[in-house]
Parts: sequence; C-alpha cells; structure tokens
Amino acid sequence: MTDSVVGDGDPTSGASVDVRSYLEIRTAGPAGWAPGGDKLLVASDLPGTTQAFRLDAPHRDGPPRAVEALQPVTRFDEPVGAGYLPADPWPGNDPDGGAGGDRLLVVADRGGDERHQLYVGHDRPDGPFGGPDDLHPLVVDREYIHRPGGSTRDGRRIAYASNRRDGVAFDTYSRELATGREDRVYATEGWTQPLGFSPDGRYLAVAEPTTEPGDNRVDLVDLALVGEGPVGRGDTGVTELAPHGRSASVGGPSWLPGGDAFFFATDVGREVAGIARGTPDGSWEYVVEPGWDADCAIDWAGRHLLVVWNDDGRTRAELRDPRTLEPTGPVPLPGDGVASGFTFTRDGRYLAFGYSAPSVPGDVWCHDTASGELQRLTVSPCGVDPHGFVDAELVRCRSFDGLEVPAFVYRPAGARGPVPVVVTVHGGPESQARPSFGPITQYLVARGFAVVVPNVRGSTGYGRRYQHLDDVERRLDAVADLAALHDWIATQPDLDETRTALYGGSYGGYMTLAGLAFQPDRWAAGVDIVGMSDLVTFLENTSAWRRAFREREYGSLVHDRATLEAASPINRVEDMNAPLFIVHGANDPRVPLSEAEQIHSVLSRRGVRCDLAAYEDEGHGLSKLPNRVDAYQRIASFLDEVLEPAR
Repeated sequence: MTDSVVGDGDPTSGASVDVRSYLEIRTAGPAGWAPGGDKLLVASDLPGTTQAFRLDAPHRDGPPRAVEALQPVTRFDEPVGAGYLPADPWPGNDPDGGAGGDRLLVVADRGGDERHQLYVGHDRPDGPFGGPDDLHPLVVDREYIHRPGGSTRDGRRIAYASNRRDGVAFDTYSRELATGREDRVYATEGWTQPLGFSPDGRYLAVAEPTTEPGDNRVDLVDLALVGEGPVGRGDTGVTELAPHGRSASVGGPSWLPGGDAFFFATDVGREVAGIARGTPDGSWEYVVEPGWDADCAIDWAGRHLLVVWNDDGRTRAELRDPRTLEPTGPVPLPGDGVASGFTFTRDGRYLAFGYSAPSVPGDVWCHDTASGELQRLTVSPCGVDPHGFVDAELVRCRSFDGLEVPAFVYRPAGARGPVPVVVTVHGGPESQARPSFGPITQYLVARGFAVVVPNVRGSTGYGRRYQHLDDVERRLDAVADLAALHDWIATQPDLDETRTALYGGSYGGYMTLAGLAFQPDRWAAGVDIVGMSDLVTFLENTSAWRRAFREREYGSLVHDRATLEAASPINRVEDMNAPLFIVHGANDPRVPLSEAEQIHSVLSRRGVRCDLAAYEDEGHGLSKLPNRVDAYQRIASFLDEVLEPAR
C-alpha cells in the first residue's frame, strides 16, 4: 500500500502497454531436491511474492509442468525461502504436529525488515502453510536476524548466523534440532556466515568479510576441537582456507564424500576466480581456471564436479571427474543466457537449474547426467506475447581513462527515428547486470524506449582490478562512466541522447542521483529506487549491522568523511534540474527512507519536479505485486511525460 505519493502524474496515461501484464510474467527456479530425489522444491512468484511449490516426479516423460499445477507449499503474505532438510531429526516425534513427509526449513521476515526467522514443517500433502503460525518456530526472536548456513547430512544439526549478541556482530551457531541445544561456535566483532558442514559433520566452514573492499576469509572450524565458548581467527581448531595478503574472494568448500578433500572457488593471486582443490589441513592448489570468474559444486556421491563460469555475463558450465579432473562433458543450456541455482540429486544423476535470457522468462530445467538429455521442467505463466520481447546487444564504450565499459542494449523493434533512452544502473555496487529476463526492461521497450544496462567500473564479473576501480576515493570515476555511456548514445543514429533518463535501484539509485547532480546537462530525467542521496547520512542511519560492511566500500565516517561528502548528490543539489521520480520502502533497513525524503524536500523547495512514492509495507525494494504495479505505472507515466516516446 502506498503510504505517500507526492506528484500528480496520472498512472494510466499512455497506457497502451499494461504494466500489470508484464509484472505478472512469472518466473521459477529450483530450491532443492527432496532427499529421495523424487520431488523438487520450486521457488516461484506465482502468488505475487516468492513462495515454495513442490514438483512431484520431476523425471517423468512428458511436457513441462505448468507452475499453476504444482503443489503449493507456502502461501505467506511475505516472500519466503525454503529448502528440504536432508533427513528427519525428529523421527517419530513431530514438533509441528505434521503427519509424515520430508522436513522443510522455511525462512521469512516481516514487511521487508530483513529480520529473518527460521521455521520447520513437514512437506504435507494437505495444503500450503499460510504463515509462520502454521510452522514450528525453530529459531525465532524478531528483534534479531537469523541466516541459515547449512545442515549436517544426517539432518541433526543446522548452522546459522545471528546478530543477537549485540545487534551488530553476526556470530555463527550450531543447533541440534532434536534437543534444541545451541552452541555459539565462531565469533568475531564483525559478520560471520556459515557455509556448510563437511560430510561427517566434523568441520564447519565460516565466511567473514574483512574491512578491505571485496575481501573475505573462510575458516574451517574443527568442531571436535571447539571447547566451551566460541572460537575465532587463529584459535585452536580454526584453519584459514587460502590465506592471502591482498584483497581476494574465497568461496565455500564443496566436499568429496570421504571428507578428505574439497573444491572451492577463489581468486587469491589471480585476476579472476578459478577452482581450487583443498584439504582440511589448509593445503590447496588451483586445478581448473576457465579464464572467467568460476564457481563449482559436487554431488553427494562425488560423481561429478560441476564447473560454472561467467563469460561476459553469460553462463557456461561443464562436468568433470572430481578425481582425475578430466572433462566429462558440457552441461547443455537452453540458450545463450544465464543459468543459476544448480542443484544435484544425491546420486548425481540429475542436475536442476534455473535459466533465463533477455527474451526468455526464468523457468526450471534439468540435465540428465547419464543420458546427456536436457529437459524443461516448468512453464511459468506469461500473459504477454513473447514474440514481442527483444534480445540484448552487448556493446562497449570507452571511458575517460580508456577503460572499456560493457553494456547491454535493448532497442525497440521497428522504431521510427531516434528513440528516448533509459539507462538502467544495477545495485551493489559489487554486482553485475547479466543478459537475463527483466520484465520492466521489456515493458519499457514495448512502450518505445531503448534500454541501456551498463556494468560501470566497480561491477563484478570482469576481474578484481575492474571491481576495485570505484573504491572509496574513486567513487566519482564510476559516475564518469555514465558520461562516457551518454557520449556513446550520441553516436547511435537510432537513439536520442537529448531524451535520456537515468534509472536504478539501491546503488543504482545513488548513481541516478549522482548523474543528475554531477552531469546535469546530460540527463533529461531520473528514477531513483531506494537509493542514497547523502553517503554520510546513509552510513550514519543504516542498520548498525550493515555500517562497517558498507564503510569498506564507500569509505569510513571517521577517516573518509570529506570523500563521502564530495561524492554525495545532495551536496550538489543546486545543480540538479531534471525531473525525478523516487520510490522507497518505509521499512528499508539498508537505505533508510530519510535518504529519499531529504532529497525530495530540497528539490521541491527549489521548484524542481520530484515525485516520491513511499510504501509502508516494503523494505529495500518492492516485493509485493500491488505495490509494484502501482509504482511502475507511475514510473511509466512519468517517463512518458518527460521523455515523450513515440507511439
């Protein structure tokens, strides 16, 4: 529900293309196999928020199943995450009163506040869980955050992180499900996040971001050596995986069945991440290096090593023998798009994943590793003719210092004359825009806009140097990439650089405001969704548990205040003249609503058009369909009015 809307734009003006029909294009992805491999949990936004569904007998021959025909497992008001526990920790004793079925772990917050709680229940046949009260509360304290981090293969213990100690630091806990006993096993003064147990449950991998941008460490905690109280860095029983001096990324281990070795992704000493083989004593070596950022996984039986890499945004994948490391064959993909959520059955026979491309909404696919066949498992509702969707063109533009900035370009088909452009900047900033389906991108194209989606410096996927080119004092270099992109747009005869808007969410919202503030002569309008207008007040007012994590990217309030002030759009507000539309969630724990309110207030006093839509039941972004429909109708009306696309 809209708490406040400032501005009188008619959300139905120019509505020859209905935003609801695009927002009701549903997507689905795998959330994990049942222990027996006879069921696949599917995450879908079919009800309007992401919920869990069950796909029975996924291997049977025949056409893919419509998501509407799947068995709903959850039907919360809020988005949920869910997965199967590998075994029943309460055999013959049902804390949730269920009657048979595999156990589920369910994670949910309230109103987008990101204070996630943990619940368990049976995957029952008699209908979905309608909310938390239908489940057994496993770890629930609504004042704090709980993040699951794996379970032992016997299902008896789970690991999770929580900030319950002081509301700031995230400690790692191990919990026995049958007895409720909890042990705080790993703690520092920062964030920690468990990444899963070894096959025998002896080791628990724990990740911790450091104070350096883009850097983390992973420790293997030997639970057999942990005494009373938590351990931390350098303690007995704690072995750092791939220790390093320079900033680097280290992923969690994928274990061989015997627990004597594992594989993990890392870029220690490298420009891009490769696959390494390690052992519990801390020794390790690189074994597979595709040349692009890579990741890996192993099935429980240890038959297949899956290697996945990001080739200029597109997914590539292959299987290898985990012991000889010889390739055993590529993983066939439906096209040249993005695959994610890879999950094996325990025996390694089937590999499910989600797949999406610019003109292909996301659904679940499955690779039979024995026959080599690729099968589509789900078909999600799409009320828009997919023949009207456009593909993405990958281009590169040269920035002020010679750096090549990649971007995906979506052009409306059959347009007459130069068309207006919406430049969409992703959040993060340590993230990457990839060629996957975006309903709002296709909606804007259908309304007559071209959409350009850059990966400005600071994005991931192009190596560590590229990722760090926007750190702290170099923040405005990323904003300068937007100017280079505008220069490139001016060279395209079918694009109109005089009718070009900036658009983005979170960090992309900041970039939108920064572009309007630092390059006011280039941009005709802006759409800021949950963005930061002042980096100082953002860091002062963000949730305490996020402050140190964000300071490592943007700069310290104590040591880099002048840099933060210089890069804050609100300090250049006198130069901002382009009309602006702002969307924000009232419960946003990351970028407080005050970031939107203060820039709206200042611009309105100056007489610059600035519309603000705040949603009282949303957090960092819009997750509920009615709110999304309302917001994007207004955004489309705003862009129609200020950029005037041809109809």
